[in-house]
Amino acid sequence: MTNHTNPIKIAISGAAGNIGYALLPLLTSGYIFQDQPVELRLLEIPQAIKSLSGTRMELLDCAFPCLTDVICTTDPLIAFKNANVIILVGGFPRKKGMQRKDLIQANTSIFTSMGRAIGEVASSNVKVVVVANPANTNCLVALNEALSSSSRIPAKNFCALSYLDHQRAKGQIAQRLGVAPNRVKNVTIWGNHSETQYPDALTDGYCVNDNGEEIPLRSLLANDLDWVTNDFISIVQKRGKTVMEARGNSSALSAAMATAECLKTWLVTGTKEGETVSMAVYNDKGYYGVEKGIVFSFPCECRNGEWFVQEGLELSEFAQQKLEVTESELLEERDAARELAKMSRDRSMSTASSSPSLTTSESESEISESEMSLSASDSIQPYLTSKM
Repeated sequence: MTNHTNPIKIAISGAAGNIGYALLPLLTSGYIFQDQPVELRLLEIPQAIKSLSGTRMELLDCAFPCLTDVICTTDPLIAFKNANVIILVGGFPRKKGMQRKDLIQANTSIFTSMGRAIGEVASSNVKVVVVANPANTNCLVALNEALSSSSRIPAKNFCALSYLDHQRAKGQIAQRLGVAPNRVKNVTIWGNHSETQYPDALTDGYCVNDNGEEIPLRSLLANDLDWVTNDFISIVQKRGKTVMEARGNSSALSAAMATAECLKTWLVTGTKEGETVSMAVYNDKGYYGVEKGIVFSFPCECRNGEWFVQEGLELSEFAQQKLEVTESELLEERDAARELAKMSRDRSMSTASSSPSLTTSESESEISESEMSLSASDSIQPYLTSKM
């Protein structure tokens, strides 16, 4: 993807929100793409364009050496035109009393439209990261729609952000062992970016000691199995909710950093030999006995801008049971989204103005009833902001 003459075209939906605000400097400072020139396309709903224009001013005022242009738009067809990287942050949030199935229903029409626009105008080699929740199923909806409208873009070019959970798991293990997080390797997030995910430190995890030796975590935590098979799993599964309760807002900083690290590892540096990261990717081969056709988080190696699921790991009976739980949830989500996506495709674009009012927010956010409600439609033109 590196080309020091032509800028990388990066589109971000929900760019006016807190995750977008935290992510933009990482995209334009050279942290991810080094000295590669970057052109930003910032996508928002009309109500957020004024705020977005202020963000554009700030980006220009930072005088980032890699930033060549900033385009603000409400039209995905403009934002995604020939885009090399697309980060889908904007989505419908879970409100109080809302079930996950309701969240899927609200987001399916959005990501059907996003996928359609990607399939129509994005670069054939575009890489797409979905941040907005439910991330795995939103990703599945978008990639299916992109593939149905165009055969140019493979499903392998999409992923959902389980890297945030991966980093959370590394942080917890590092704290428990009293080491730096970069010493902890190959923890794995299996399955869904939800409370059914399985944070797994024991199957392939290890810690690098002061002498450079790789010590398996199952040895280091042999006397701490109750914690690593109970509390650790629960902490990581519920971390987003815990952060929100503490700060009164979603985990925007860590989500932005995880997005940046995911892109950097996937597209620029790759993984080091013997190391894996967690990526929620399209399961086209039935890895580890998981049913094909869903977006599922696996341990992945990255090379030359591509991901490869690490195969051959021996899973314990405990781990297999955990995978079955999160697989079951994803299959339910897939079936619900599939029917809703079909309804959305069949619905005439001319009826879009009659769609219900949707509240807008960002990945993982819980909002109060007093927050603004914005009108959005099933069509491509209006799009939900990530404003929190």
